Amino acid sequence: MDKRWRILPHDAEQVAILERAAGVSPVVAQLLLCRGVSDPSCARVFLEAKLNTLRDPEQLPGLADAADRIHAAVRAERRIVIYGDYDADGMTGAAILFRCLKMLGADVGYYIPSRLEDGYGLHDDALRRLVERGASLVISVDCGITSWGPAETARQLGLELIVTDHHQMGPELPAAAAVVHPALPGGNYPFAGLCGAGVAFKLAWALCQRASQAKRVSPAMRELLLAAMGLAAVGTVADVVPLVDENRVLVRHGLVSLRQRPVPGVAALMKITGLDQKPALGGEDIAFTLAPRLNAAGRLGQALLGVELLATDTEDRAASLAEYLDQLNSSRDSLERSVYQAAFKQAREQFDPHGDSALVLDGVDWHPGVIGIVAGRLAERFHRPVVLITWDRVGAKPGIGSCRSAGGLDLYRALLQCEEHLLSQGGHRQAAGLKLERANLDAFRAAFCEHAAEEIAPQDRIAEIRIDAEATFSQLTPGTLAEIERMAPFGQGNPRPVICASGVRLAAPPQRMGQGERHLSLRLKHHGCTLRGVAFGRGEAAEEIAQIEGALDVAFRPVINDYRGRRSVEVHLIDWRPSCAPVVAAR
Repeated sequence: MDKRWRILPHDAEQVAILERAAGVSPVVAQLLLCRGVSDPSCARVFLEAKLNTLRDPEQLPGLADAADRIHAAVRAERRIVIYGDYDADGMTGAAILFRCLKMLGADVGYYIPSRLEDGYGLHDDALRRLVERGASLVISVDCGITSWGPAETARQLGLELIVTDHHQMGPELPAAAAVVHPALPGGNYPFAGLCGAGVAFKLAWALCQRASQAKRVSPAMRELLLAAMGLAAVGTVADVVPLVDENRVLVRHGLVSLRQRPVPGVAALMKITGLDQKPALGGEDIAFTLAPRLNAAGRLGQALLGVELLATDTEDRAASLAEYLDQLNSSRDSLERSVYQAAFKQAREQFDPHGDSALVLDGVDWHPGVIGIVAGRLAERFHRPVVLITWDRVGAKPGIGSCRSAGGLDLYRALLQCEEHLLSQGGHRQAAGLKLERANLDAFRAAFCEHAAEEIAPQDRIAEIRIDAEATFSQLTPGTLAEIERMAPFGQGNPRPVICASGVRLAAPPQRMGQGERHLSLRLKHHGCTLRGVAFGRGEAAEEIAQIEGALDVAFRPVINDYRGRRSVEVHLIDWRPSCAPVVAAR
């Protein structure tokens, strides 16, 4: 699929003003301006990301009441159960509260629903089982904000329920004893972007303050909270929430905590993946190494073990769990590749890139734990909303679908428009899930694609690459990249800068690399400077790029590759094209 390249505007005068006023390099000044940061004081706050800029947890809507109730339950020795979610955000959030309450001497346990058997959110049967096992107070983490029925069930059971969540709210709140949410109606919290683990961290902080009977917590609790910040960083990056405001602070300092004071489970994961050998961790290490292993446990129905990994203080148990999650991730990777190949083949055979507004693909025995990942990869590849539906081989069960957005389509609204064809649906703008009968597939596909055609303008069906600057390879020195790293941590809302270069030539034939030859490795030469280039997940493009005659324009993210202590500049390719194609200046 062709992409539209847009170079962001470069005002030399504004760059110079911000450079002087904020005391930054021209490179950083230009990147800050590209991200809409032009005020010098805001630039300093952004770059410094000081720990003391985290807001007092009492400001978070609903948190004070929740903390009071939980603290009272601890003192009364009531049985507390943390009800988490099966993704990395839910796991880390549950582990944060579990570790905190254990330190406070609580009678506490945790419960995680199965993605494959239970599905997302609070469930009536689970709450009944928890009550039978002696639970008196249940705290949801990363779920529950739309669980009106289960909240009523909890009330009827005499179970005190506290909901902590960050997801999109429905028309009414659940009738829980307390609800904690950054965007709670009537609240005035200035940042609604916290993830579930971020909310859990704030709650743990408030509980430690109550236990210390002071704003300044005891030294032991301070160590607990600093370690918890590392878990919150994992949840924040894994949940792809914007790395701005408090999220930026949590991840910046959480990455340091992951290196200096990791919980045993994270230390074991870092050892088994080699991250313990890196001098410093970045957001990408969470996104591409730690989070996938936690998410693999959830996707393959083993989320409870993921929480145990993060909750245990026994090093031997942590090591064995880390090894098992690493194996699960390999299994997940194999399943994902199999489903991707089948879905991609179906898309290539059925998809009209000029006429179709969305893709609705289906297959038998596609593993329900990986269809969401594959839908996301296809949505990025074709720049269309994608729905992947899997059917069981017998055909007796409804199909399970996972959706990922592109082109600005609001999936939550889109599925509501198609609900007459569905058994159930839920999610948010960018990602959603559904269930349907096979007899309704064609009607659903037609309704979904029709809605997408109405909502996505023709120009939004072309993927756009926003480019921060144009540069020569010789300008990409280690010193320049060190300046760029001042903008870290990178991720959603603060992406690693994208650079373009024109007139680039291949210095050697393209090579495929990695397991299954999934990735592309290149040697690229530009005005006498040669750099290694990598295009992840694009191994199949080796022949295509080898056949391009003449020079290339390339769009990429420059990085420092630290391999066995040897540091070198390399470029991670996003797109390429023959050098005759125009680049559009953004307005």
